[in-house]
Amino acid sequence: QVQLVESGGGLVQAGGSLRLSCAASGRTFSNYAMAWFRQAPGKEREFVAAINRSGGSTYYADSVKGRFTISRDNAKNTVYLQMNSLKPEDTAVYYCAADPSYPTVVTGSRASWGQGTQVTVSS
Repeated sequence: QVQLVESGGGLVQAGGSLRLSCAASGRTFSNYAMAWFRQAPGKEREFVAAINRSGGSTYYADSVKGRFTISRDNAKNTVYLQMNSLKPEDTAVYYCAADPSYPTVVTGSRASWGQGTQVTVSS
């Protein structure tokens, strides 16, 4: 099973930017589609963005489209989430997920998960 460690969270003002990273180990990183999810207090975990194994295809939730960018570096076994124009409603714990299947990683139903990193956006 692949192990995932997120980093890069923090406190930022509305309109600011953050870049999250997720480092993978334990398996061949390029065999996995990757995704970011988030969970706000009192809410269910929700899908944010996904990227296929090669990095040639990406998919976003409507709520972040045009503001967030997912990317990956297979040589560094790392996936990134660049978050721009942050809003208070983006406040959540952000989780990295890995699944061999690109369609399935979007659901998170069979994914391996990291421990999460807190993002707090102040107004």
